[in-house]
Amino acid sequence: MPLAFCLRLIAIGRLRAGPEAELFARYTTRLRPPLTVTEIPESTGAPAEIKRRDSAALLEALPPDAFAVPLDLGGKIPTSEAFAALLTSWHEAGRKPAFLIGGAEGLGAPVLARADYVLSLGALTWPHMLVRVMLAEQLYRAQAIAAGHPYHRAGRP
Repeated sequence: MPLAFCLRLIAIGRLRAGPEAELFARYTTRLRPPLTVTEIPESTGAPAEIKRRDSAALLEALPPDAFAVPLDLGGKIPTSEAFAALLTSWHEAGRKPAFLIGGAEGLGAPVLARADYVLSLGALTWPHMLVRVMLAEQLYRAQAIAAGHPYHRAGRP
């Protein structure tokens, strides 16, 4: 029986039709229960103002009881197995993870201060819409690992 992680994604920007949206849908339709997605329109103005507005909007959209998990280059980089274990432990503790993806200017200090866990998908910089795809795939992989499904091939080079 698969472990049903209750998951939320709050992201700056709208995912438009195209290859990224198709890949995102490929993984999110496999998640049980489905991923709840909140998209926040991108801000305009000077970079510092955009960062401030985007950060405020992310925090406003974050449910008060959410376990905040912003994605940031300075975060922890778990293996897929460790990420599955984290999600399992959060689920068992009754935490409701909400993953936060900022815009092109990154996340402001208030978002990182509110974080319960800061996650990084690696040291490389990725377009924010691809980050959504990579996160969705890792969420699906984590569910597969927790369920003992062969999707994840542990031990492969």
